[in-house]
Amino acid sequence: MVALADDPTPTNLDAAPSEGAQRLVLVTGPSGAGRSTAINVLEDLGFEAIDNLPLSLIPRLLDGPARPQPLALGLDVRNRDFSASNVIELIDKLTRDPRYAPEVLFLDCAPEVLERRFNETRRRHPLSPDAAPAAGVMAEIDLLQPIRVRADVLVDTSELSPHDLKAELTRWFDIRPDGRLSVSLHSFSYKRGVPRGIDMMFDCRFLANPHWEASLRPLTGRDQAVQDYVADDPRFAEFLDRVSEMILFLLPAHLEEGKSHLAVGFGCTGGQHRSVTLAEKVAATLAKAGWPVSIRHRELERRIPAPSSLGDAESIFQETGRLRAVERGGTR
Repeated sequence: MVALADDPTPTNLDAAPSEGAQRLVLVTGPSGAGRSTAINVLEDLGFEAIDNLPLSLIPRLLDGPARPQPLALGLDVRNRDFSASNVIELIDKLTRDPRYAPEVLFLDCAPEVLERRFNETRRRHPLSPDAAPAAGVMAEIDLLQPIRVRADVLVDTSELSPHDLKAELTRWFDIRPDGRLSVSLHSFSYKRGVPRGIDMMFDCRFLANPHWEASLRPLTGRDQAVQDYVADDPRFAEFLDRVSEMILFLLPAHLEEGKSHLAVGFGCTGGQHRSVTLAEKVAATLAKAGWPVSIRHRELERRIPAPSSLGDAESIFQETGRLRAVERGGTR
């Protein structure tokens, strides 16, 4: 969910910044809500991104002529000089200065979801390292509430995967003059329902099912043996060609309509073999044609065990959702 803040006062999104003003996005929110993911997305969109910068150093960073690139600064409660009053004072100071065009991006999340993310990844909350995460989650939400009210863009990540968050932020902050429509391909199991935010969907359940081959059952559509088995179905080649041709035909039309992202789903019974195979094959075709493509295999993500090591709490958001990007020359 994405929303503008409820404050009736016009925000920086409502009016164009002064000519030559330094665009500056301040990114914050509770730990585990996706702040680090947002910083990475903004960097990919052309921002100069700096995370975890102490508030006291921001004036020194901004001193001097405006940078050619917009800035994205991640504000973390773990910094020793962090406080809601200090952040609000910084926002007010930047807003009054004609040299800057500040915006506040607040990554929000439901308390129970934040608590679940910490429990699933076995991480400690930075505000309650020696206690249950619930106490730290609620303390941090209370601490950040005054900043939340001042947000220009408020994004609730409770039901968003890292990919979904990237798509939402791209809609708000994409500054690339040559930005192209990006495509995300999702594989899923119909037994668990259709993923959120799918624009078009293809049912792969008519294809030969590797599940019934004992040697292939534990494998996935990323494995060559499974892909070969699915491709042996006489209907596969034509299905792949027609789906790929349809998507390639539609992408320019969606781009002309101003869309920045198109989500395509491939479903099968278990979401492990056929749908994964089709997503991988179509992704390769689209990437070869020069379109930015990402893949999310929803059911395969559920098979990834939670990490046991302790570390940066903000990485929780990445660890509870996986995203692979497909480049023109292969995958990463």
